[in-house]
This record gives sequence, C-alpha cells and structure tokens, in this order.
Amino acid sequence: MTVLAAIEGSVNTIGYGLAAIGPGIGVALVFAAYIQSSARQPESAGYNRTWLVLGFALVEALALFGLVLAFAV
Repeated sequence: MTVLAAIEGSVNTIGYGLAAIGPGIGVALVFAAYIQSSARQPESAGYNRTWLVLGFALVEALALFGLVLAFAV
C-alpha cells in the first residue's frame, strides 16, 4: 500500500512570508535610527518624527505590494 502526502495550498503564501522579512527589518531600522537620533539630539525629535512617519510608510508599502501580489497570481 502506497500513501502519498498531498501538498495543498498556494506557494504564493510562502513567497509572501519570505518577502515580509525585508519590510520587517526595514521598519526596525527606521525606528532604531529615530530613537538613536532623538537620544543624541532631543530638541530635533519633532523634526525627525516627520521622517520617521515617511520612512515607515514607504517601507510598509513594500509589504502591502507583496501581499497584493501574493493574491494576484
């Protein structure tokens, strides 16, 4: 008797899981840079917060593109 295991599902989900690693690291680097810059010069925290939000939005856009492409194919 031969039993074969069937793999069901989409390989796209594995690809998205791997693609989410990049934006995850990117978000960590953006926030780490903000915390470091605010610790060095606390008076510039308000100015740097603008760049924090912009960097976060751009990096998260990459994750959303990966999510959309995982379902598009």
